[in-house]
Amino acid sequence: MMLPALVHIFFPGHAISAHIIGAFVVPGLLVSSAGMLLAHRLPTKVPDIQESMIITALAWVVVSLASTIPIFIILDYSFVDALFEATSGITASGLTIFTGLDEMPPAVLFWRSFMQWIGGIGILTFFLAVSFRGGSTAATLFSAEGHKIHSSRPVPGIFNTVKIIWTIYGGMTIAAFILLYLQGMTLFDAINHTLTLVSTGGFSTHDASIAYFSSFKYGTHIEYTMIFFMLMGGTNFLLHYKVSCGNWRALYEDFEMKLFWALIIGAVFIIFIDIYIAQGQKILASWSTFHLHFRTTLFQTISVITSTGYATRNLNDPFYPALAKQVFLLLMFVGGCIGSTAGGFKVLRLGVLWQTLVSELKQLSLPPKAVIPLVIQGKIISAREIKRVCALLFAWIGLIWTGTALTLACTDLDGWQALSGMLSAVSNMGPFFFSTPELAAFPAVVKISYVFGMLAGRLEVLPLFVLFARLARR
Repeated sequence: MMLPALVHIFFPGHAISAHIIGAFVVPGLLVSSAGMLLAHRLPTKVPDIQESMIITALAWVVVSLASTIPIFIILDYSFVDALFEATSGITASGLTIFTGLDEMPPAVLFWRSFMQWIGGIGILTFFLAVSFRGGSTAATLFSAEGHKIHSSRPVPGIFNTVKIIWTIYGGMTIAAFILLYLQGMTLFDAINHTLTLVSTGGFSTHDASIAYFSSFKYGTHIEYTMIFFMLMGGTNFLLHYKVSCGNWRALYEDFEMKLFWALIIGAVFIIFIDIYIAQGQKILASWSTFHLHFRTTLFQTISVITSTGYATRNLNDPFYPALAKQVFLLLMFVGGCIGSTAGGFKVLRLGVLWQTLVSELKQLSLPPKAVIPLVIQGKIISAREIKRVCALLFAWIGLIWTGTALTLACTDLDGWQALSGMLSAVSNMGPFFFSTPELAAFPAVVKISYVFGMLAGRLEVLPLFVLFARLARR
């Protein structure tokens, strides 16, 4: 919380304000003091998995509330609106109710970006990295935080694993910043977009999002740079480690990556053909026109499947026909890879469900007692893991349906618009099929349901459900 105060000194916007500095420094001192007090007063022991889930859920709720305070103090928004924005930031969701970003205090813009950078890889993972914690307690918390880190570890030892993950994440951050800055972004824009790019969060410092840079000399280069780093953020970090060790074949031999590439190629093809049918021959009138439409399609497809949510064109733009929007909805649900910074249900789980269906179809043609194990990447998937994936799918659909129904009951949106909003929240995506002012005008109860959806999606539902079940029993 001290960093945005320093940013305000170096990038004041208009004039240095003690009010803005105090809005970060005072809450920062308060939460630091509370943390040190609790660390000395509370007894410590190794938590079991249920306790770890409760600790994890509480951590994310408390951090979201603490992150709300500076936004609420500085800007003329209600506490619910500030909480919505802070939760969207810390969960790297990218949904925003803010307009007028170009005129907003730079400290607030940086705070939004910095929250996404920390939340992208996980606040407890960040804590383990900066506190040099290891051991069984750290391992349990690490596993409970959810889908951002896969249970497989590149090396023995939880701290060594966290160190490798943060080395990769930090390297991506430095490389993305250098490229964006050299391609013409201002220092402030390059810093902010780097933080929200590698975290696949998607907050921008401009209302026009990435379309703001389309008129830049290297605007096209900026888009392709972002496509590359969005793909890196949406890929399993364990795969990055394998590639860094020389195993390049993992990029196309890994089961999840093969499905990931197939989804991207298939989606780009369908969306581009749908746009071609709607736009006609003018798309092929010249290379520049063809390249523009292809680049727009590719950028938005990668932005959605990696849950980044950047836009060169809003998804509710008439430019995208009905079929294209349906494909975007599917990609919003699926999301990126296990162990990445992306949101969504995850490509690997989609693959598990597909292989389960194939296995069941094979079973019908065999004797009743025949056993067909589900094998992916040379490993047998246990019945317990399949049951967990099915349970998660049911919870995911239930959350999306509940939020959609509540949105329809309290707003004037149509069914597809309401579905896109709650799906975006639960999948930690960002884009939706209506306007930001419409989202800002939602009743508080709908915004709170989105907040719950963003937290549940980021933690993969179970920790938040365990927390509320414990509270209900108490």
